[in-house]
Amino acid sequence: MARHILAIDQGTTSTRAIVFDDQARPLATALRELPQIFPKPGWVEHDPEEIWRATVAVCREALAQAQLTARDLAGIGITNQRETVVVWDRATGQPIHNAIVWQDRRTAERCADLKKAGHEAAVTARTGLLLDPYFSGTKIAWILDNVGGARARAARGELAAGTIECFLLWRLTGGKVHASDASNASRTLLLDIARGAWDDDLLKLFDVPASLLPAVVDCAGPLGTTVPEILGAPVPVLGMAGDQQAATLGQACVRPGMVKATYGTGCFAMLNTGPEILRSRHRLLSTVAWQLGGQRTYALEGSIFVAGAAVQWLRDGLKLIEKSSDVAALAAKAKPDHGVVLVPAFVGLGAPYWDADARGALLGLTRDSGPAEIAAATLDSVCHQTRDLTEAMAGDGAAIAALRVDGGMVVNDPLMQRLADTLGLAVERPRVTETTALGAAFLAGLAAGLWPSLDALSATWALDRAFAPAEPAAARDRRHAAWKAAVTRVRTGA
Repeated sequence: MARHILAIDQGTTSTRAIVFDDQARPLATALRELPQIFPKPGWVEHDPEEIWRATVAVCREALAQAQLTARDLAGIGITNQRETVVVWDRATGQPIHNAIVWQDRRTAERCADLKKAGHEAAVTARTGLLLDPYFSGTKIAWILDNVGGARARAARGELAAGTIECFLLWRLTGGKVHASDASNASRTLLLDIARGAWDDDLLKLFDVPASLLPAVVDCAGPLGTTVPEILGAPVPVLGMAGDQQAATLGQACVRPGMVKATYGTGCFAMLNTGPEILRSRHRLLSTVAWQLGGQRTYALEGSIFVAGAAVQWLRDGLKLIEKSSDVAALAAKAKPDHGVVLVPAFVGLGAPYWDADARGALLGLTRDSGPAEIAAATLDSVCHQTRDLTEAMAGDGAAIAALRVDGGMVVNDPLMQRLADTLGLAVERPRVTETTALGAAFLAGLAAGLWPSLDALSATWALDRAFAPAEPAAARDRRHAAWKAAVTRVRTGA
């Protein structure tokens, strides 16, 4: 019996493939960076063909590194940057436009118009989401309205649309399967999350034809089979989930009340709420965590648009560091109580503010402020944004005992200690920090019978290090008050 899983993790800045064994241990990893395309200020795109080429390349490379063949795989799991959407020709499989990325703000005016018309309450009631350009629905409509002949082609049934896992599944199966898992579908503004089905009223509101959309399926099960030429033999695709939902599984947050935060380009905190949809009073999102056997588990989510991307800005925009890992050493040189605050609202602010018009600012600069203080403020911004989310979750009734963390930024020990201090919570880092790919592997492994249950997945989670808060409460609250004041100034233009 094949005992290995190939996990595809298609993210915002990279595409990677990881081979896991049946003990959830990573055996081999391959990665390709993904170029960003910025056609206009606030617009962010990817080349879908680049995503596809990179996906095939990293899958082949990871198998070769692990000295395995396609026949050694029990299945494939896919996880992906959510909300990023592609529209393609059903006959040729060719995209009709670049993928519009989740960070893209080009439909902000459309969302504002729908809000002014009084639609947000009804949209939120059905989708758990807010009217924001972050989500996929207005992106799909924009492509149809701005690519010549696209609406007519869609009306004739010639086009297909989907988020990245849907596009990859289509390509992997040679165009035989057009399906989106429930976790990704729940991020489109088009899905009634209580019913787990596309909503006709929402399709009409956002002007998205039903003929474009994929079938909505479970996150684990027989989702399709790859064409043999991709990996040398057909392999079943057995798992799919959006990156944050996959990371929640990878962190073994399988019981209601457990919460994780993933630090990548952005930061996303997700609280398992079980079979109940928890409606936030603090502008957090209600979303599908996963769907297994037709039964949905829900989550409450807070979305931060810029986390690791702020460190990339220090590297690529300001040229303060040569590589992202240099930020910790530079920040360590900052003067105590330097007073510099960075609000990294480069593409607006996410939860709990949802201000698409806010823009970034550096505040509290004095003559002796320098690169070290800016670096420290950049890392602090990640901590303060996370506290905004945990406070919102607590306001919605969550009793958070600890925060499980993962993603590229969590290898930075000083940052994790600063996070614990800022939150006043224990921060738990697992041994396997690539939990997004691990979650995709778990889903495929569930379907393949490698793991019998979600509880069995929990048994594989292992703690690397816990960070306990050490800063006095008064000091952390004083720092956070300065952050909140800075956010207010950015939002009001004061």
